Amino acid sequence: MASPYNVLITGTSGFIGGSLLADLLSRTDGPIKNAKIFAAARSDEQVESVSKLGINVLQIDLMDEKSVLNAVLKNEIDIIVHTAGAILPQMATNLIKSLGERRRASGTETHYIHTSVATMFSEEGGWPYGQVKDSDDSILEKEKEIGEANPINVLVAELGKAEGVTTYNVPVPTVYGRGTGEWRKLSVNIPAITRASMKLKTVYKFEKDGHPPAIHISDLTALYAAILEKIILKETIPSGEKGYYFAMAHKSPWWEVMERLAQSMHARGLVSEPTAKVWPSYEVAAEHTGFPLIFIRAIGTSNGDLVPVNGPKIGWQPKWTEKMYLDSIDDEVQAVLDLDTVKMTLWDSL
Repeated sequence: MASPYNVLITGTSGFIGGSLLADLLSRTDGPIKNAKIFAAARSDEQVESVSKLGINVLQIDLMDEKSVLNAVLKNEIDIIVHTAGAILPQMATNLIKSLGERRRASGTETHYIHTSVATMFSEEGGWPYGQVKDSDDSILEKEKEIGEANPINVLVAELGKAEGVTTYNVPVPTVYGRGTGEWRKLSVNIPAITRASMKLKTVYKFEKDGHPPAIHISDLTALYAAILEKIILKETIPSGEKGYYFAMAHKSPWWEVMERLAQSMHARGLVSEPTAKVWPSYEVAAEHTGFPLIFIRAIGTSNGDLVPVNGPKIGWQPKWTEKMYLDSIDDEVQAVLDLDTVKMTLWDSL
């Protein structure tokens, strides 16, 4: 029997959203193949590009409440996977409220899968509580205690509850690998450092080593798909204030990553030395990588002791390991050389 669900993916011209769309459309069996997939895009050019996939592409200004509401109601959207500008509260508000209106108008259940930032759960990102499992019942309450540091996660859970929309939160860490979407195929972090290194003829690292969580893009899209499958099958899984799904496959040992990056780039003649030096300051790092100064310390030196429980509980098992990641750094450099045709920022990926 065909699934009644209409699924809208935002950010489909971006790295994560585009790769997720490609993943979902490639599935020839399972519950997702029966869902009707819609893609959201911003510009005429992006709409034209994504439309080549033969699906319904909606040109929506996610910051415009009426635009979002009209798109959700007209196309009877039941599930939204939000990967575009997901750190912007207004977008989340518009999407969740529109799903609330859809639920009230149709009487059907509606679901919202939010993409947030895993760095929020590191000491450098404002998380003072140490190790955290995504199955911990107290995450949301702790985020409320933190206050302004993590407002988006609180907003998603509380507004979803108020609107009768079932919400899920996927905190995303460092993502690597080549994307499979139609528009942006490069990740953010390593390409930004690679570009800066090419410009400066030197690979730089921060004075403090970090071991943040990381994930390959294919493992990330598989997590979204696992959540979607459970929703379509009407199975009860953690949601709302308990609906966190840490998208972590392994750690990223930053100093070692930078050394491998330096070796790879030096072998190509892109930098002058095969070893990494320390950034002169956070200000210089922010200027050359393009990351906002307010976030550069957390991006470059964070750790974060995240333990994914809910994802594996619903059947998600990442395939990429830390060793595979480190061994792929040369491929990351090549990807920048092959694919760096569209300027990428932190905000584009989220």
